[in-house]
Amino acid sequence: MRLCRRRFLQLAAAAALPAWTGAARAETWPARPVRIVVGFAPAGVADITARLIAQWLSVRLGSSFTVENRTGAGGNLAAETVVKSPPDGYTLLQVGVPVAVNPTLYGNLNFDYLRDIVPVAPIDRVANVMIVHPSAPARTVADFIAQAKAQPGTLSVATGGNGSTPHIFAELFQMMAGVKLVTIAYRGGGPALIDMLGGQIDVMFDPLPESIGYIRAGKLRPLAMTSAIRSPALPDVPTVGEFVPGYEATGWQGLGAPRGTPPDIIARLNQAVNEALADPAFTARLVELGAEPFAATPTAFGQFIADETAKWSKVVRAAGIKAE
Repeated sequence: MRLCRRRFLQLAAAAALPAWTGAARAETWPARPVRIVVGFAPAGVADITARLIAQWLSVRLGSSFTVENRTGAGGNLAAETVVKSPPDGYTLLQVGVPVAVNPTLYGNLNFDYLRDIVPVAPIDRVANVMIVHPSAPARTVADFIAQAKAQPGTLSVATGGNGSTPHIFAELFQMMAGVKLVTIAYRGGGPALIDMLGGQIDVMFDPLPESIGYIRAGKLRPLAMTSAIRSPALPDVPTVGEFVPGYEATGWQGLGAPRGTPPDIIARLNQAVNEALADPAFTARLVELGAEPFAATPTAFGQFIADETAKWSKVVRAAGIKAE
Protein backbone atom coordinates (compact mmCIF):
# COMPACT_ATOMS: atom_id res chain seq x y z
CA MET A 1 0.00 0.00 0.00
CA ARG A 2 1.34 3.42 -0.94
CA LEU A 3 1.28 6.25 1.57
CA CYS A 4 0.21 9.65 0.37
CA ARG A 5 2.80 12.38 0.86
CA ARG A 6 0.73 14.14 3.55
CA ARG A 7 0.36 10.94 5.58
CA PHE A 8 4.09 10.21 5.25
CA LEU A 9 4.98 13.66 6.60
CA GLN A 10 2.55 13.24 9.50
CA LEU A 11 4.16 9.94 10.50
CA ALA A 12 7.65 11.38 10.17
CA ALA A 13 6.72 14.36 12.32
CA ALA A 14 5.21 12.08 14.97
CA ALA A 15 8.36 9.95 15.07
CA ALA A 16 10.54 13.01 15.49
CA LEU A 17 8.36 14.61 18.18
CA PRO A 18 9.91 12.96 21.30
CA ALA A 19 13.43 13.97 20.28
CA TRP A 20 12.31 17.49 19.35
CA THR A 21 10.40 17.84 22.63
CA GLY A 22 13.48 16.79 24.64
CA ALA A 23 15.66 19.23 22.75
CA ALA A 24 13.16 22.03 23.30
CA ARG A 25 12.91 21.19 27.00
CA ALA A 26 16.68 21.26 27.46
CA GLU A 27 16.84 24.53 25.55
CA THR A 28 14.17 26.29 27.61
CA TRP A 29 15.02 24.89 31.06
CA PRO A 30 15.43 26.58 33.50
CA ALA A 31 12.80 29.18 32.74
CA ARG A 32 12.06 29.95 36.41
CA PRO A 33 13.78 29.59 39.80
CA VAL A 34 15.04 26.16 40.86
CA ARG A 35 15.08 25.17 44.52
CA ILE A 36 17.64 22.90 46.17
CA VAL A 37 16.08 21.32 49.26
CA VAL A 38 18.53 20.68 52.10
CA GLY A 39 17.53 18.46 55.00
CA PHE A 40 19.75 20.16 57.55
CA ALA A 41 20.11 23.53 59.23
CA PRO A 42 21.94 26.52 57.75
CA ALA A 43 25.72 26.81 58.24
CA GLY A 44 26.33 23.04 58.29
CA VAL A 45 28.39 21.17 55.69
CA ALA A 46 25.34 20.24 53.61
CA ASP A 47 24.01 23.78 53.60
CA ILE A 48 27.36 25.39 52.78
CA THR A 49 27.97 23.07 49.83
CA ALA A 50 24.43 23.54 48.52
CA ARG A 51 24.77 27.32 48.61
CA LEU A 52 28.11 27.23 46.81
CA ILE A 53 26.76 25.13 43.95
CA ALA A 54 23.50 27.13 43.87
CA GLN A 55 25.47 30.32 43.30
CA TRP A 56 27.48 28.69 40.52
CA LEU A 57 24.41 27.23 38.78
CA SER A 58 22.56 30.55 38.99
CA VAL A 59 25.32 32.24 37.03
CA ARG A 60 26.05 29.32 34.70
CA LEU A 61 22.47 28.47 33.76
CA GLY A 62 21.02 31.98 33.86
CA SER A 63 18.26 31.36 36.37
CA SER A 64 18.00 31.60 40.15
CA PHE A 65 18.92 28.51 42.18
CA THR A 66 17.87 28.89 45.81
CA VAL A 67 18.43 26.77 48.91
CA GLU A 68 15.47 25.72 51.04
CA ASN A 69 16.29 24.22 54.43
CA ARG A 70 13.68 21.65 55.42
CA THR A 71 15.01 20.00 58.55
CA GLY A 72 13.78 16.96 60.42
CA ALA A 73 14.03 13.16 60.64
CA GLY A 74 17.68 13.08 59.63
CA GLY A 75 17.01 14.57 56.21
CA ASN A 76 13.98 12.41 55.45
CA LEU A 77 11.51 15.33 55.42
CA ALA A 78 13.55 17.06 52.73
CA ALA A 79 13.81 13.87 50.71
CA GLU A 80 10.08 13.19 50.91
CA THR A 81 9.40 16.78 49.79
CA VAL A 82 11.50 16.23 46.68
CA VAL A 83 10.10 12.76 45.99
CA LYS A 84 6.58 14.24 45.92
CA SER A 85 7.57 17.22 43.75
CA PRO A 86 6.92 17.34 39.99
CA PRO A 87 9.85 15.78 38.09
CA ASP A 88 10.38 18.88 35.99
CA GLY A 89 13.88 19.94 37.03
CA TYR A 90 12.72 22.74 39.31
CA THR A 91 13.14 20.85 42.60
CA LEU A 92 16.44 19.20 43.52
CA LEU A 93 17.66 17.43 46.66
CA GLN A 94 20.99 17.92 48.36
CA VAL A 95 22.11 14.33 48.89
CA GLY A 96 24.79 12.99 51.19
CA VAL A 97 25.63 10.15 53.58
CA PRO A 98 22.12 10.14 55.17
CA VAL A 99 20.80 8.90 51.81
CA ALA A 100 22.89 5.78 52.36
CA VAL A 101 22.29 5.43 56.11
CA ASN A 102 18.58 6.21 56.51
CA PRO A 103 17.13 3.22 54.63
CA THR A 104 18.53 0.98 57.39
CA LEU A 105 18.26 3.45 60.26
CA TYR A 106 14.55 4.09 59.64
CA GLY A 107 12.29 1.13 59.05
CA ASN A 108 9.16 2.93 57.87
CA LEU A 109 10.12 5.36 55.12
CA ASN A 110 7.41 6.26 52.63
CA PHE A 111 9.88 6.22 49.78
CA ASP A 112 13.00 4.43 48.56
CA TYR A 113 16.07 6.60 47.99
CA LEU A 114 17.60 4.35 45.34
CA ARG A 115 14.30 4.05 43.49
CA ASP A 116 12.75 7.49 43.91
CA ILE A 117 15.74 9.86 43.76
CA VAL A 118 17.63 10.11 40.49
CA PRO A 119 21.36 10.82 40.95
CA VAL A 120 22.39 14.06 39.24
CA ALA A 121 25.99 14.80 40.20
CA PRO A 122 28.36 14.56 43.16
CA ILE A 123 30.03 17.78 44.30
CA ASP A 124 32.61 16.96 46.93
CA ARG A 125 33.91 14.45 49.43
CA VAL A 126 34.41 15.59 52.99
CA ALA A 127 36.64 13.77 55.44
CA ASN A 128 35.88 13.81 59.13
CA VAL A 129 38.71 14.39 61.54
CA MET A 130 39.34 12.50 64.74
CA ILE A 131 39.83 15.26 67.29
CA VAL A 132 40.64 15.52 70.99
CA HIS A 133 41.03 18.45 73.36
CA PRO A 134 44.58 19.88 73.54
CA SER A 135 44.75 18.76 77.18
CA ALA A 136 44.15 15.10 76.24
CA PRO A 137 47.07 12.72 76.78
CA ALA A 138 46.72 11.06 73.36
CA ARG A 139 48.83 12.62 70.62
CA THR A 140 48.32 9.86 68.03
CA VAL A 141 45.63 7.33 67.15
CA ALA A 142 47.87 4.61 68.57
CA ASP A 143 47.99 6.50 71.87
CA PHE A 144 44.22 6.83 71.94
CA ILE A 145 43.65 3.14 71.16
CA ALA A 146 46.06 2.14 73.93
CA GLN A 147 44.27 4.44 76.39
CA ALA A 148 40.83 3.11 75.34
CA LYS A 149 41.94 -0.50 75.78
CA ALA A 150 43.45 0.28 79.17
CA GLN A 151 40.22 2.00 80.27
CA PRO A 152 37.45 0.07 78.45
CA GLY A 153 34.04 1.72 78.42
CA THR A 154 35.19 4.94 80.09
CA LEU A 155 36.26 7.27 77.27
CA SER A 156 33.45 9.25 75.66
CA VAL A 157 32.79 9.96 71.99
CA ALA A 158 30.48 12.76 70.90
CA THR A 159 28.05 12.42 68.00
CA GLY A 160 25.67 14.75 66.23
CA GLY A 161 22.82 12.31 66.83
CA ASN A 162 22.06 8.69 65.99
CA GLY A 163 23.08 7.83 62.45
CA SER A 164 25.04 11.05 61.90
CA THR A 165 28.46 10.78 60.26
CA PRO A 166 30.28 11.41 63.57
CA HIS A 167 28.29 8.49 64.97
CA ILE A 168 28.67 5.90 62.24
CA PHE A 169 32.31 6.84 61.61
CA ALA A 170 33.00 6.36 65.33
CA GLU A 171 31.18 3.01 65.34
CA LEU A 172 33.26 1.81 62.40
CA PHE A 173 36.41 2.89 64.26
CA GLN A 174 35.40 0.98 67.40
CA MET A 175 34.66 -2.17 65.39
CA MET A 176 37.94 -2.06 63.49
CA ALA A 177 40.19 -0.86 66.35
CA GLY A 178 38.68 -3.23 68.91
CA VAL A 179 37.79 -0.57 71.46
CA LYS A 180 34.61 0.36 73.31
CA LEU A 181 33.67 4.01 73.88
CA VAL A 182 30.72 5.64 75.64
CA THR A 183 28.58 7.32 72.99
CA ILE A 184 27.15 10.73 73.91
CA ALA A 185 24.50 11.76 71.40
CA TYR A 186 23.80 15.46 70.91
CA ARG A 187 21.08 17.16 68.91
CA GLY A 188 23.43 18.23 66.17
CA GLY A 189 27.13 18.65 65.62
CA GLY A 190 27.21 22.22 66.96
CA PRO A 191 26.36 21.38 70.58
CA ALA A 192 28.71 18.39 70.46
CA LEU A 193 31.54 20.58 69.24
CA ILE A 194 30.93 23.09 72.04
CA ASP A 195 31.45 20.38 74.67
CA MET A 196 34.44 19.08 72.72
CA LEU A 197 36.00 22.54 72.89
CA GLY A 198 35.27 22.63 76.61
CA GLY A 199 37.12 19.38 77.22
CA GLN A 200 33.99 17.58 78.39
CA ILE A 201 34.26 14.88 75.71
CA ASP A 202 37.26 12.63 75.02
CA VAL A 203 37.02 12.30 71.24
CA MET A 204 34.88 13.22 68.25
CA PHE A 205 34.87 12.33 64.54
CA ASP A 206 33.82 15.73 63.25
CA PRO A 207 33.36 16.88 59.63
CA LEU A 208 36.53 18.78 58.79
CA PRO A 209 34.80 21.97 57.54
CA GLU A 210 33.13 22.39 60.94
CA SER A 211 36.29 22.03 63.04
CA ILE A 212 39.17 23.12 60.80
CA GLY A 213 39.09 26.70 62.15
CA TYR A 214 39.44 25.45 65.73
CA ILE A 215 42.23 23.10 64.69
CA ARG A 216 44.16 25.91 63.01
CA ALA A 217 43.65 28.07 66.10
CA GLY A 218 45.07 25.33 68.34
CA LYS A 219 41.79 24.84 70.20
CA LEU A 220 41.44 21.22 69.08
CA ARG A 221 44.09 18.57 68.40
CA PRO A 222 43.64 16.47 65.24
CA LEU A 223 44.74 12.86 65.60
CA ALA A 224 43.82 11.62 62.14
CA MET A 225 41.65 12.02 59.05
CA THR A 226 38.96 9.44 58.30
CA SER A 227 39.62 9.55 54.55
CA ALA A 228 41.72 7.02 52.63
CA ILE A 229 44.41 9.62 51.92
CA ARG A 230 45.63 12.69 53.77
CA SER A 231 43.71 15.91 53.29
CA PRO A 232 45.34 18.76 51.34
CA ALA A 233 43.85 21.07 53.96
CA LEU A 234 45.86 19.37 56.75
CA PRO A 235 48.65 17.49 54.97
CA ASP A 236 50.61 16.77 58.16
CA VAL A 237 47.71 14.96 59.81
CA PRO A 238 47.81 11.18 59.17
CA THR A 239 44.81 9.04 58.29
CA VAL A 240 43.10 6.64 60.67
CA GLY A 241 43.96 3.93 58.16
CA GLU A 242 47.66 4.45 58.86
CA PHE A 243 46.98 3.04 62.34
CA VAL A 244 43.88 0.89 61.66
CA PRO A 245 44.47 -0.75 58.25
CA GLY A 246 41.46 -0.64 55.93
CA TYR A 247 39.62 2.10 57.78
CA GLU A 248 38.04 4.67 55.44
CA ALA A 249 34.98 6.84 55.94
CA THR A 250 34.14 10.05 54.14
CA GLY A 251 31.14 12.27 53.88
CA TRP A 252 30.01 13.43 50.47
CA GLN A 253 27.64 15.93 48.92
CA GLY A 254 25.76 15.95 45.65
CA LEU A 255 22.47 16.63 43.93
CA GLY A 256 19.51 14.38 43.22
CA ALA A 257 16.14 14.88 41.53
CA PRO A 258 12.70 13.24 41.63
CA ARG A 259 12.34 10.02 39.66
CA GLY A 260 11.07 10.83 36.17
CA THR A 261 13.05 14.05 35.77
CA PRO A 262 13.91 14.29 32.03
CA PRO A 263 17.34 12.83 31.21
CA ASP A 264 18.31 15.92 29.20
CA ILE A 265 17.84 18.11 32.28
CA ILE A 266 19.85 15.66 34.40
CA ALA A 267 22.62 15.72 31.79
CA ARG A 268 22.66 19.50 31.65
CA LEU A 269 22.86 19.79 35.44
CA ASN A 270 25.63 17.20 35.59
CA GLN A 271 27.62 19.09 32.98
CA ALA A 272 27.20 22.38 34.83
CA VAL A 273 28.30 20.87 38.16
CA ASN A 274 31.32 19.23 36.54
CA GLU A 275 32.25 22.57 35.00
CA ALA A 276 32.23 24.02 38.52
CA LEU A 277 34.55 21.25 39.68
CA ALA A 278 36.94 22.12 36.85
CA ASP A 279 37.00 25.79 37.84
CA PRO A 280 40.05 26.68 40.00
CA ALA A 281 38.24 29.35 41.99
CA PHE A 282 35.35 27.05 42.86
CA THR A 283 37.57 24.12 43.81
CA ALA A 284 39.84 26.40 45.84
CA ARG A 285 36.81 27.36 47.92
CA LEU A 286 36.00 23.67 48.52
CA VAL A 287 39.57 22.92 49.58
CA GLU A 288 39.56 25.94 51.87
CA LEU A 289 36.56 24.44 53.61
CA GLY A 290 38.30 21.07 53.95
CA ALA A 291 36.46 19.34 51.11
CA GLU A 292 37.73 17.77 47.89
CA PRO A 293 36.07 17.97 44.45
CA PHE A 294 34.21 14.82 43.44
CA ALA A 295 33.09 14.60 39.81
CA ALA A 296 31.22 11.72 38.16
CA THR A 297 28.51 10.91 35.65
CA PRO A 298 24.97 10.34 36.92
CA THR A 299 25.39 6.59 36.36
CA ALA A 300 28.67 6.42 38.28
CA PHE A 301 27.23 8.55 41.07
CA GLY A 302 24.26 6.20 41.32
CA GLN A 303 26.56 3.19 41.70
CA PHE A 304 28.57 5.06 44.35
CA ILE A 305 25.40 5.72 46.36
CA ALA A 306 24.38 2.05 46.09
CA ASP A 307 27.82 0.96 47.34
CA GLU A 308 27.67 3.44 50.25
CA THR A 309 24.20 2.16 51.16
CA ALA A 310 25.49 -1.41 51.34
CA LYS A 311 28.54 -0.38 53.40
CA TRP A 312 26.72 1.65 56.03
CA SER A 313 23.79 -0.73 56.37
CA LYS A 314 26.24 -3.29 57.74
CA VAL A 315 27.60 -0.82 60.31
CA VAL A 316 24.14 0.35 61.41
CA ARG A 317 22.95 -3.23 61.89
CA ALA A 318 26.12 -4.43 63.63
CA ALA A 319 26.09 -1.48 66.05
CA GLY A 320 22.34 -1.76 66.63
CA ILE A 321 21.80 1.92 65.84
CA LYS A 322 18.17 3.04 65.93
CA ALA A 323 16.57 6.32 64.85
CA GLU A 324 15.97 8.76 67.67
